Amino acid sequence: MKLDDLLSMWRIRALEEKIRDLRLEGPIVGSVHLANGQEAVAVGATSQLRPQDALYATYRGHGWAVARGVPPREVLAELMGRATGVNGGRGGSAHFSAPQHGFHGENSIVGAGAPIAVGAALAGKHDGSGRVAMTVFGDGAINQGAVAEAMNFAAAFALGVVFVCENNRYSELTPIDDMVAQPDLSRRATALGIPAVRIDGNDLAQVRTATRLAVESAAAGRGPSFIEAHTQRIVGHYIGDAEQYRPAGELERDLHLEPIARLTRELLADGVAPDAVARCEERARAEIDAAANAALADPLTDPATAKDHLYA
Repeated sequence: MKLDDLLSMWRIRALEEKIRDLRLEGPIVGSVHLANGQEAVAVGATSQLRPQDALYATYRGHGWAVARGVPPREVLAELMGRATGVNGGRGGSAHFSAPQHGFHGENSIVGAGAPIAVGAALAGKHDGSGRVAMTVFGDGAINQGAVAEAMNFAAAFALGVVFVCENNRYSELTPIDDMVAQPDLSRRATALGIPAVRIDGNDLAQVRTATRLAVESAAAGRGPSFIEAHTQRIVGHYIGDAEQYRPAGELERDLHLEPIARLTRELLADGVAPDAVARCEERARAEIDAAANAALADPLTDPATAKDHLYA
């Protein structure tokens, strides 16, 4: 199981690094935000979602999509404007969706996925699907009015929403501690009557347990839950970010704490053969290389189709 988890996290890491390379080389254009170092939250949380459940990510959502089952080739093709992308090359890095996989999209508006998830949960309460909606957002989004309104609405009507806050300490380029007087962000939820937990987002077991309990509670009609998962990104907010806001020594500490390094140490300490551990990275990189090469060979989206799906 742990080797499978390591492979899943390496698949996301390799995908993000390939996206970085393609952005710098030119096939990917526009703003791109990577989630290197936050892989355990996506892998652990999505493992507890059921097929009928709906996931709403932030614009840092490539890894969430892949963890939910979206093929990496279709993600890469989308980012490169290929016709074979999940949205025919129209969505790009920050706006693609794959509802057939239960991934209902990223959102480049900070915190905007929360009220949409509430709508999905409200629909699930009445359409017989028993759908649970999960919305993912960063620590900065906790200060968005839409997030507070979404949590209050979900609590008032006992809707099946799992609010997941990826607290990576930075609201874009600003430390969250400089933006709030109360660093325990989970208290925003408990003040509204929502059960909330704070967990180590680099620990897959903690992420799985918290998410399982939240999904089970939501599916049973007991309303929303809030998970504050402490993690870190080991890259800039965007490609090209100089990261001058980081204090000395922080990145080195984060590289030791991040989930792939952590799980690797655990596996080796448990006596797993180093070759078996190393093969997880090798396999993931080979998969992503193959997916990227295939996507690069796919045809570009025809500009004449730009208005497709806009009008009935």
